[in-house]
Amino acid sequence: MIELSIYTTLGCHLCAQLEVLVATLANQEVKLHHIEISDDDALVEQYGTRIPVLVDASNVELDRGFDVARLSHWLKERGWLDEAALAALTTPPEKTPPVGAHQRNGRRFLG
Repeated sequence: MIELSIYTTLGCHLCAQLEVLVATLANQEVKLHHIEISDDDALVEQYGTRIPVLVDASNVELDRGFDVARLSHWLKERGWLDEAALAALTTPPEKTPPVGAHQRNGRRFLG
């Protein structure tokens, strides 16, 4: 199990986004320890403009972890990245023509 800390505050939508991404991209279960920064002036000063910030057991921080490329690189460095999940998340779906579409004289028609 991966144990991480996340500096956060109530109502932080980027923090919620990061939590989902970590759970999606990790190759094992993740336990997040939430650290509420609004309860401590020093934490607000240090993290107020940087949240969400992930921290591993070695106290290595990741700012802007909601960026898939940054998060996946950080997880990969630690051996925690699920490569298949990353590929599924970043590979665009194949474009298939709508059912019933046909082309005539260079124009596409539906139905």
